[in-house]
Amino acid sequence: MMLALSAGAFSVPAWAQSTYTIKHMTPKVSSALDNRRNRFDELRALKRDGSVGETNDGYVKALREGEEIKKIVEDENQDRQIIYKTIAEQNDLKGALSTIETVFARVQRDKAEPGDYIQKEDGTWVRK
Repeated sequence: MMLALSAGAFSVPAWAQSTYTIKHMTPKVSSALDNRRNRFDELRALKRDGSVGETNDGYVKALREGEEIKKIVEDENQDRQIIYKTIAEQNDLKGALSTIETVFARVQRDKAEPGDYIQKEDGTWVRK
């Protein structure tokens, strides 16, 4: 699976105006991608019922309490962070983690389904 970061459509620094990929599928990245695929339906259901939302920094946030929700959010965010850091490292983008997170946040907001909670860039939460 090739994961690409396309920053050209966003307002980001000039060095980020191209596509970056995971160049070497490490066991850690492979595991993170598998984990995300395996929890997709469960996370999708939590987004649909308003328990989880997409943040403006590329992660998910629990919007309701519950141990199961908390665990899924923690696991998802940990896997996303592994992927983001790998993209930065493998594409020699030192100091660019926050930009990568912001680009992915925009991608996740665009992919959100109607009714999902998304956090706008100014920090406010809205239903898409």
